[in-house]
Amino acid sequence: MPLLPDFKLETYFSKWEFSARYHMTASDAQSMTMAELLDMATPEQRQAHETLWLGYTETFGDPALRDIIAGLYLQMQRADILCFAGAEEGIYIAMHALLEKGDHAIVVTPNYQSSETIPLSICDVSAVALDPEDGWSLDIDAVSAAIRPNTKLISINFPHNPTGKVLERERFDALVDLCRRHGIWLFSDEVYRGLTVEGRPVLPAAADAYERGLSLGVMSKAYGLPGLRIGWIACRDHDLISKMERMKHYLSICNSGPSESLAKIALLNADRILDRNNRLIASNLAKLKALFAEFEDLFDWYTPDGGCVCYPRYKGADGVESFAHDLVERAGVLLLPASLYRSDLNSTPNDRFRIGFGRANIDEGIAAMRSYLLRNRS
Repeated sequence: MPLLPDFKLETYFSKWEFSARYHMTASDAQSMTMAELLDMATPEQRQAHETLWLGYTETFGDPALRDIIAGLYLQMQRADILCFAGAEEGIYIAMHALLEKGDHAIVVTPNYQSSETIPLSICDVSAVALDPEDGWSLDIDAVSAAIRPNTKLISINFPHNPTGKVLERERFDALVDLCRRHGIWLFSDEVYRGLTVEGRPVLPAAADAYERGLSLGVMSKAYGLPGLRIGWIACRDHDLISKMERMKHYLSICNSGPSESLAKIALLNADRILDRNNRLIASNLAKLKALFAEFEDLFDWYTPDGGCVCYPRYKGADGVESFAHDLVERAGVLLLPASLYRSDLNSTPNDRFRIGFGRANIDEGIAAMRSYLLRNRS
């Protein structure tokens, strides 16, 4: 396998994520302490956690955890769920289980880098750009035109990172129909599923909607528990599930037992956690709207459809790269400039930046950003 390129976003985070005073580009919802999560447990669950045997766990994942995860879907059973050490392992394994040299895959741009670079390290890949002039939607006719006789996989991500787009239901249905007619696998990164904006519709899970659909989930984003490092793929094809499980033997082998125990507690309280996080993003979005309305000469703001990140346009003459660099250096406010979402496959907007709105205490970051913008305006 060829050496993968540097993960630009993670390299950038290595420098700034824990040193910047105001992490305004976080892609996860507000987390909680161990004590807060354990307070949600029943006495029996707390006892089970405290007396947990710290040995190896099952490669497929704790059976009880897989049952709980299956309950998040309409048609899934335990056998349809394979757990991973976070979502990244799931992406890596799924791409290697589905693709081989001589195949062709289609991805959307802009994207989370590994959704492009991992398949590109295996086979030919084409990109279809989300269109900011069409509300960042996906042109299904463009996807159809990109299909080749050897197309094996189409990879999507809704709610989308970094734009916050949720594909319209009719376009999602058309995409599923397109995949079905051509026998193409549909890999759907759904790590933000459950975070909604202004009551907008939630898409069906790809694994429920399509017999060759894979739905990627994780505790990190919508649930705000990235420290657990628990992800999963839901898929009705058990041969593929088995193939991915055997590939996991070469990577994490199995998940952390304490993390699986805590994930069970969290998912049994999923409605409570998601309600808290959705109320938080609603409050934060109102604050961001007010900030960008104050500086509409510098920014084009739009309200995303879901998730907890957005991709506004920066209109300043200095350009978004200089703006983002100066903002973190002088004001301690961390944003992700467009270069970190640049694709090797097609052109992507170069005047955007990712901002997050899923975490508490956003007011301090907004105040620092407003102060910086006012100083530069005068």
